Amino acid sequence: MAKIFISTTTFGKEDSSPLEYCKKGNEVFLNTLGRKLTSEELIKFACDVQGIIAGTEEYSKDVLKKLPKLKVISRCGVSTDNIDLKAAEQLGIKVFNTPDAPTLAVAELTVGLILDLLRKVSLMDRQLRKGAWQKHMGNLLKEKNIGIIGFGRIGKKVAELLIPFGAEIAYFDIHIQQNNYPYIFKSMQDLLVWADIITLHCWASADGKRLLGKAELGQMKRGSYLINTSRGGLVDEEALYNCLKEGRLAGAALDVFGEEPYKGKFTELDNVILTPHIGSYAKEARIEMERQAVENLLKGLEDIK
Repeated sequence: MAKIFISTTTFGKEDSSPLEYCKKGNEVFLNTLGRKLTSEELIKFACDVQGIIAGTEEYSKDVLKKLPKLKVISRCGVSTDNIDLKAAEQLGIKVFNTPDAPTLAVAELTVGLILDLLRKVSLMDRQLRKGAWQKHMGNLLKEKNIGIIGFGRIGKKVAELLIPFGAEIAYFDIHIQQNNYPYIFKSMQDLLVWADIITLHCWASADGKRLLGKAELGQMKRGSYLINTSRGGLVDEEALYNCLKEGRLAGAALDVFGEEPYKGKFTELDNVILTPHIGSYAKEARIEMERQAVENLLKGLEDIK
């Protein structure tokens, strides 16, 4: 029997079968606080467990060293940015993630946000609820230039979903050059200048450098849009706020932020759609992520016996 801690706050709520599977022959503890854990709280919950099904809480070297019995971290999600992988390897802790399960959910959300921005749906919904019957002229997605930065699983799926709309699609990825994709490869600078809509689907850099800082945002086409359903640290939020407030960029849709929960200045702007990090929050995707997370954890624990 292994002791297992599940840190994610919604695990098993849509379908209890992954949780029940995890409990078979194991002692399972849940996050009872209903929110992302601080480092101190994580250590308290998981001080004597062998396995963790992890969310977005931080697993720094200092935290991992205070979890002496930990053997496996199974991340319920794509990113392992919150885990010090080098420290985990040094401490003999195996790390898994679930990269495939959320792909369609994030891609569909991205397309939905693009359509929302172009047709100003959320803006008019907010105004109508306040008693204003005000119609805003929107734009079609057809023939718009869509620039995808990061062309992994999700970036490719976004491109695939956009094809029927008749959009022009180009991409930049530091690891991929022109291949057999039916899309155009552009340099980062060329993509920023060309695109009517930029959507981010890449990792944060190891050195913490912003992918889109003041200079890069300044290169974007005037009146263009930015979508970020990837990583909050990719964008200089202060610089983006200024571009949006001044009207240099027409709008943005942000699902991720440098600090979450987000309570910053974007809430002041009408040309921004804000969502609380819900990229994978489609029921079918969530269930599959949890199933894969449990399977990865149990396999990892079995392999070390």
